[in-house]
Amino acid sequence: MSRTGLEARLSAILDERYHDRHPFNLRMHEGRLSREEIRTWVRNRYYYQTRIPIKDGLILGKAEDPEFRRSWIRRIHDHDDPRGGLERWLALARAVGLDAAEVASLRDVLPGVRRACDEYVEFVESHDLLESVAASLTELRAGGLMARRIAAFETHYPWVEREGLAYFESRTRQAPRDAEEGLAHVLEHARSEADAARCAAALERKCEILWALLDAVEWAGRRPRLAGRALLRDEPEPMVVLPERAVELNETGRHILGLCDGARGMAAIAREMRARHPDAESVERDSYAFLQAMEAVGVLES
Repeated sequence: MSRTGLEARLSAILDERYHDRHPFNLRMHEGRLSREEIRTWVRNRYYYQTRIPIKDGLILGKAEDPEFRRSWIRRIHDHDDPRGGLERWLALARAVGLDAAEVASLRDVLPGVRRACDEYVEFVESHDLLESVAASLTELRAGGLMARRIAAFETHYPWVEREGLAYFESRTRQAPRDAEEGLAHVLEHARSEADAARCAAALERKCEILWALLDAVEWAGRRPRLAGRALLRDEPEPMVVLPERAVELNETGRHILGLCDGARGMAAIAREMRARHPDAESVERDSYAFLQAMEAVGVLES
């Protein structure tokens, strides 16, 4: 495949699969997210930010070319420096009303978000340099996305303090530069149709990961309630009775279902359980797992 043909193939993947088309991002840019949804996204997206310098370190470890390493290491500094991307994202967290220390603790990261971001690191760890760089080429669309995001926040979310948008502003400059560098590497080193296919598959996988992250964030905003066909009983023991089965509950499960009133989101319920059990290390993860299980068997609906 020619360089022009490969570039067009990668661009077509982004046209079809880049996460700017995800319903959550569309609603964000149209101004239709609540404060709680914005905060859930900011809290969870920070975990993705922490994985970026880790995957870039893995990429550096695969590179034999000193010039490549000298150039690529700039990305780690862009995120890890005292005024870099991680700190700018925490400034965004403060701007939307979150506690930056709580966000940085990663304690409340949604399991689906954690899984998606860890899969990106695992992909880079288990694939060669060419595929790893190709996966990073979602940056080809990131600069434009950041510009739209700045405009959306300024127009629709004036309650977000302006200085919190510094991360987006920095990426309008960094992402096009990084994308140009990554694309040049891929076009130079993808020398066969098989190489081109591997690069296309890597970029598709990265797009899937970004979509999965947003799927998890969107799920956390759903407001579960007891399904119409489910009957909650407390005697002789707590249980939920469905037409085809009965589900026994412990005290904690009964309490969680009591919070599923159609007004609270999944994330809000997990935080209420944290307040109820402050010393339970995995209370958020356990709450999400329980809510997913109850949804899967038809006890809950949104």
